[in-house]
Amino acid sequence: MGERLAVPDLRQFKRRGEKIACLTCYDASFARVLEAAGVEILLVGDSLGVVIQGHATTVPVRLADMVYHTRWVSRATEKALVIADLPFATYTDRRRALISAARLVQAGGAQMIKLEGGRGRVEVVQALVAEGIPVCGHLGLLPQSIYRLGRYRVQGRQPQEAQKLLEDACLLEQAGVELLVLECVPADLAAAITAEVAVPTIGIGAGPACDGQVLVLYDLLGLTPKPARFVQDFLIGKNSIQAAVAEYVAAVKEGRFPTEQHAYF
Repeated sequence: MGERLAVPDLRQFKRRGEKIACLTCYDASFARVLEAAGVEILLVGDSLGVVIQGHATTVPVRLADMVYHTRWVSRATEKALVIADLPFATYTDRRRALISAARLVQAGGAQMIKLEGGRGRVEVVQALVAEGIPVCGHLGLLPQSIYRLGRYRVQGRQPQEAQKLLEDACLLEQAGVELLVLECVPADLAAAITAEVAVPTIGIGAGPACDGQVLVLYDLLGLTPKPARFVQDFLIGKNSIQAAVAEYVAAVKEGRFPTEQHAYF
Protein backbone atom coordinates (compact mmCIF):
# COMPACT_ATOMS: atom_id res chain seq x y z
CA MET A 1 0.00 0.00 0.00
CA GLY A 2 1.12 3.56 -0.72
CA GLU A 3 -0.89 6.50 0.60
CA ARG A 4 -3.89 5.91 2.85
CA LEU A 5 -6.68 3.94 1.25
CA ALA A 6 -9.60 6.27 0.52
CA VAL A 7 -13.28 5.44 0.38
CA PRO A 8 -13.53 6.06 -3.41
CA ASP A 9 -10.77 3.46 -3.90
CA LEU A 10 -12.98 0.65 -2.60
CA ARG A 11 -14.96 0.17 -5.79
CA GLN A 12 -11.70 -0.10 -7.74
CA PHE A 13 -10.96 -3.33 -5.87
CA LYS A 14 -14.23 -4.78 -7.07
CA ARG A 15 -13.73 -3.60 -10.64
CA ARG A 16 -10.25 -5.15 -10.72
CA GLY A 17 -11.46 -8.36 -9.10
CA GLU A 18 -8.96 -7.87 -6.28
CA LYS A 19 -9.99 -9.22 -2.88
CA ILE A 20 -10.00 -6.87 0.12
CA ALA A 21 -8.38 -7.96 3.40
CA CYS A 22 -10.04 -6.62 6.53
CA LEU A 23 -9.58 -7.40 10.24
CA THR A 24 -10.96 -6.03 13.47
CA CYS A 25 -8.56 -3.93 15.52
CA TYR A 26 -8.90 -2.18 18.87
CA ASP A 27 -5.56 -0.58 19.79
CA ALA A 28 -2.44 1.14 18.44
CA SER A 29 -0.03 -1.79 18.80
CA PHE A 30 -2.15 -4.20 16.79
CA ALA A 31 -3.00 -1.44 14.29
CA ARG A 32 0.69 -1.07 13.44
CA VAL A 33 1.17 -4.83 13.11
CA LEU A 34 -1.90 -5.29 10.92
CA GLU A 35 -1.06 -2.39 8.67
CA ALA A 36 2.53 -3.60 8.25
CA ALA A 37 1.20 -7.05 7.30
CA GLY A 38 -0.90 -5.55 4.49
CA VAL A 39 -4.40 -5.40 5.97
CA GLU A 40 -6.27 -2.77 3.98
CA ILE A 41 -9.24 -2.10 6.25
CA LEU A 42 -9.15 -2.00 10.04
CA LEU A 43 -12.59 -2.36 11.59
CA VAL A 44 -12.91 -1.07 15.13
CA GLY A 45 -15.79 -3.38 15.84
CA ASP A 46 -18.19 -3.40 18.74
CA SER A 47 -16.98 -7.00 19.02
CA LEU A 48 -14.58 -5.40 21.49
CA GLY A 49 -17.41 -5.80 23.98
CA VAL A 50 -16.84 -9.55 23.85
CA VAL A 51 -13.10 -9.95 23.20
CA ILE A 52 -11.83 -6.93 25.17
CA GLN A 53 -14.47 -6.21 27.81
CA GLY A 54 -15.64 -9.76 28.47
CA HIS A 55 -19.36 -9.26 27.83
CA ALA A 56 -21.46 -12.07 26.40
CA THR A 57 -22.75 -9.83 23.58
CA THR A 58 -21.94 -6.54 21.87
CA VAL A 59 -25.02 -4.83 23.31
CA PRO A 60 -23.34 -3.25 26.40
CA VAL A 61 -20.73 -1.40 24.31
CA ARG A 62 -21.07 2.39 24.64
CA LEU A 63 -20.34 5.09 22.11
CA ALA A 64 -17.59 6.37 24.42
CA ASP A 65 -15.92 2.94 24.22
CA MET A 66 -15.99 3.05 20.44
CA VAL A 67 -14.57 6.57 20.29
CA TYR A 68 -11.81 5.60 22.74
CA HIS A 69 -10.63 2.56 20.77
CA THR A 70 -11.10 4.16 17.34
CA ARG A 71 -8.89 7.08 18.37
CA TRP A 72 -5.91 4.85 19.10
CA VAL A 73 -6.29 2.77 15.95
CA SER A 74 -6.59 5.81 13.70
CA ARG A 75 -3.68 7.53 15.42
CA ALA A 76 -1.37 4.55 14.81
CA THR A 77 -2.17 4.05 11.11
CA GLU A 78 -0.97 5.76 7.96
CA LYS A 79 -2.29 3.59 5.12
CA ALA A 80 -5.25 1.46 6.21
CA LEU A 81 -8.85 2.65 6.03
CA VAL A 82 -10.32 2.80 9.55
CA ILE A 83 -13.99 1.91 9.98
CA ALA A 84 -15.81 2.17 13.32
CA ASP A 85 -19.04 0.53 14.44
CA LEU A 86 -21.94 2.57 15.66
CA PRO A 87 -22.88 0.64 18.82
CA PHE A 88 -26.29 -0.53 19.96
CA ALA A 89 -29.08 2.10 20.04
CA THR A 90 -26.86 5.00 18.95
CA TYR A 91 -28.49 5.38 15.53
CA THR A 92 -32.19 4.90 16.22
CA ASP A 93 -33.08 8.01 14.21
CA ARG A 94 -31.40 10.48 11.86
CA ARG A 95 -30.49 13.04 14.53
CA ARG A 96 -29.03 10.56 16.98
CA ALA A 97 -27.12 8.79 14.21
CA LEU A 98 -25.59 12.07 13.03
CA ILE A 99 -24.46 12.98 16.55
CA SER A 100 -23.02 9.50 17.16
CA ALA A 101 -21.27 9.23 13.80
CA ALA A 102 -19.83 12.73 14.13
CA ARG A 103 -18.16 11.73 17.40
CA LEU A 104 -16.58 8.66 15.81
CA VAL A 105 -15.29 10.74 12.89
CA GLN A 106 -14.24 13.91 14.75
CA ALA A 107 -13.01 12.54 18.08
CA GLY A 108 -12.20 9.00 16.97
CA GLY A 109 -10.68 9.66 13.57
CA ALA A 110 -12.77 7.07 11.71
CA GLN A 111 -12.94 7.44 7.93
CA MET A 112 -16.16 5.44 7.73
CA ILE A 113 -18.82 4.19 10.12
CA LYS A 114 -20.66 0.86 10.07
CA LEU A 115 -24.22 0.18 11.13
CA GLU A 116 -26.42 -2.90 11.22
CA GLY A 117 -29.72 -3.40 9.45
CA GLY A 118 -31.49 -3.16 6.11
CA ARG A 119 -34.49 -1.24 4.86
CA GLY A 120 -35.20 0.20 8.29
CA ARG A 121 -31.85 2.04 8.19
CA VAL A 122 -32.27 3.68 4.77
CA GLU A 123 -33.19 7.13 6.10
CA VAL A 124 -30.32 7.06 8.60
CA VAL A 125 -27.85 6.10 5.86
CA GLN A 126 -29.14 8.88 3.63
CA ALA A 127 -28.78 11.43 6.44
CA LEU A 128 -25.20 10.40 7.19
CA VAL A 129 -24.19 10.38 3.53
CA ALA A 130 -25.76 13.83 3.06
CA GLU A 131 -23.41 15.13 5.77
CA GLY A 132 -20.38 13.60 4.07
CA ILE A 133 -20.01 10.60 6.39
CA PRO A 134 -19.20 7.38 4.49
CA VAL A 135 -21.26 4.38 5.57
CA CYS A 136 -20.68 0.63 5.60
CA GLY A 137 -23.83 -1.47 5.85
CA HIS A 138 -24.14 -4.81 7.66
CA LEU A 139 -26.64 -7.52 6.70
CA GLY A 140 -27.28 -11.13 7.66
CA LEU A 141 -26.55 -12.00 11.27
CA LEU A 142 -26.86 -8.78 13.27
CA PRO A 143 -25.11 -9.20 16.64
CA GLN A 144 -26.79 -6.12 18.12
CA SER A 145 -30.14 -7.87 17.60
CA ILE A 146 -29.17 -11.03 19.46
CA TYR A 147 -31.89 -10.67 22.10
CA ARG A 148 -34.51 -10.68 19.34
CA LEU A 149 -32.82 -13.48 17.39
CA GLY A 150 -32.32 -15.61 20.49
CA ARG A 151 -29.12 -17.23 19.25
CA TYR A 152 -26.37 -16.71 16.70
CA ARG A 153 -27.49 -18.55 13.58
CA VAL A 154 -27.23 -18.38 9.81
CA GLN A 155 -29.61 -15.90 8.19
CA GLY A 156 -31.28 -16.13 4.77
CA ARG A 157 -31.63 -19.88 4.33
CA GLN A 158 -35.34 -19.67 3.53
CA PRO A 159 -36.25 -18.26 0.08
CA GLN A 160 -38.32 -15.43 1.54
CA GLU A 161 -35.53 -14.40 3.91
CA ALA A 162 -32.96 -14.59 1.12
CA GLN A 163 -35.06 -12.38 -1.14
CA LYS A 164 -35.47 -9.83 1.64
CA LEU A 165 -31.73 -9.69 2.25
CA LEU A 166 -31.05 -9.23 -1.46
CA GLU A 167 -33.60 -6.40 -1.57
CA ASP A 168 -32.10 -4.84 1.56
CA ALA A 169 -28.65 -4.87 -0.03
CA CYS A 170 -29.99 -3.01 -3.06
CA LEU A 171 -31.85 -0.50 -0.88
CA LEU A 172 -28.72 0.21 1.17
CA GLU A 173 -26.71 0.69 -2.01
CA GLN A 174 -29.30 3.13 -3.32
CA ALA A 175 -29.20 4.96 0.02
CA GLY A 176 -25.47 5.51 -0.42
CA VAL A 177 -23.45 2.86 1.43
CA GLU A 178 -19.93 2.39 0.06
CA LEU A 179 -19.32 -1.05 1.53
CA LEU A 180 -21.47 -3.94 2.72
CA VAL A 181 -20.62 -6.57 5.34
CA LEU A 182 -22.44 -9.90 4.95
CA GLU A 183 -22.33 -12.04 8.10
CA CYS A 184 -23.36 -15.68 8.38
CA VAL A 185 -25.41 -16.03 5.22
CA PRO A 186 -25.40 -18.96 2.77
CA ALA A 187 -22.58 -18.78 0.25
CA ASP A 188 -24.91 -18.77 -2.74
CA LEU A 189 -26.90 -15.84 -1.33
CA ALA A 190 -23.71 -13.88 -0.65
CA ALA A 191 -22.61 -14.57 -4.22
CA ALA A 192 -25.95 -13.30 -5.55
CA ILE A 193 -25.76 -10.12 -3.48
CA THR A 194 -22.13 -9.55 -4.51
CA ALA A 195 -23.09 -9.86 -8.17
CA GLU A 196 -26.11 -7.57 -7.78
CA VAL A 197 -24.55 -4.55 -6.05
CA ALA A 198 -21.79 -2.28 -7.36
CA VAL A 199 -20.29 -1.68 -3.91
CA PRO A 200 -17.83 -4.24 -2.52
CA THR A 201 -19.09 -6.90 -0.14
CA ILE A 202 -17.03 -8.04 2.84
CA GLY A 203 -17.88 -11.51 4.06
CA ILE A 204 -17.64 -13.16 7.44
CA GLY A 205 -19.11 -16.63 7.30
CA ALA A 206 -20.52 -15.75 3.87
CA GLY A 207 -18.42 -17.91 1.55
CA PRO A 208 -15.65 -17.18 -0.94
CA ALA A 209 -17.56 -15.09 -3.51
CA CYS A 210 -17.56 -11.85 -1.51
CA ASP A 211 -15.26 -9.05 -2.65
CA GLY A 212 -13.32 -9.21 0.61
CA GLN A 213 -13.17 -10.94 3.97
CA VAL A 214 -13.11 -9.89 7.62
CA LEU A 215 -12.40 -11.84 10.79
CA VAL A 216 -12.24 -10.87 14.42
CA LEU A 217 -8.50 -10.55 15.06
CA TYR A 218 -8.60 -12.69 18.18
CA ASP A 219 -10.33 -15.48 16.26
CA LEU A 220 -7.58 -15.42 13.64
CA LEU A 221 -4.99 -15.78 16.44
CA GLY A 222 -6.71 -18.81 17.95
CA LEU A 223 -7.81 -17.09 21.15
CA THR A 224 -11.47 -18.05 20.88
CA PRO A 225 -12.37 -21.19 22.91
CA LYS A 226 -15.12 -22.39 20.56
CA PRO A 227 -14.55 -20.76 17.18
CA ALA A 228 -17.31 -20.55 14.60
CA ARG A 229 -17.24 -22.61 11.41
CA PHE A 230 -15.92 -19.70 9.38
CA VAL A 231 -12.87 -19.11 11.59
CA GLN A 232 -9.34 -20.29 10.82
CA ASP A 233 -6.41 -20.10 13.23
CA PHE A 234 -3.67 -18.51 11.12
CA LEU A 235 -1.15 -18.50 13.96
CA ILE A 236 -0.65 -22.26 13.72
CA GLY A 237 2.77 -22.91 12.18
CA LYS A 238 3.78 -19.25 12.30
CA ASN A 239 6.43 -17.74 14.58
CA SER A 240 4.83 -14.30 15.00
CA ILE A 241 1.52 -12.48 14.96
CA GLN A 242 2.61 -10.42 11.95
CA ALA A 243 3.43 -13.61 10.02
CA ALA A 244 -0.01 -15.02 10.86
CA VAL A 245 -1.73 -11.84 9.71
CA ALA A 246 0.38 -11.70 6.54
CA GLU A 247 -0.67 -15.29 5.76
CA TYR A 248 -4.33 -14.30 6.26
CA VAL A 249 -3.91 -11.38 3.84
CA ALA A 250 -2.24 -13.63 1.27
CA ALA A 251 -4.90 -16.33 1.67
CA VAL A 252 -7.70 -13.79 1.13
CA LYS A 253 -5.96 -12.16 -1.84
CA GLU A 254 -5.20 -15.50 -3.50
CA GLY A 255 -8.65 -16.95 -2.89
CA ARG A 256 -7.39 -19.63 -0.50
CA PHE A 257 -9.57 -18.35 2.35
CA PRO A 258 -12.37 -18.91 2.93
CA THR A 259 -12.98 -22.34 1.45
CA GLU A 260 -16.20 -24.34 1.32
CA GLN A 261 -15.42 -25.78 4.76
CA HIS A 262 -15.75 -22.26 6.19
CA ALA A 263 -19.05 -21.55 4.40
CA TYR A 264 -22.72 -22.17 5.07
CA PHE A 265 -25.13 -23.64 2.53
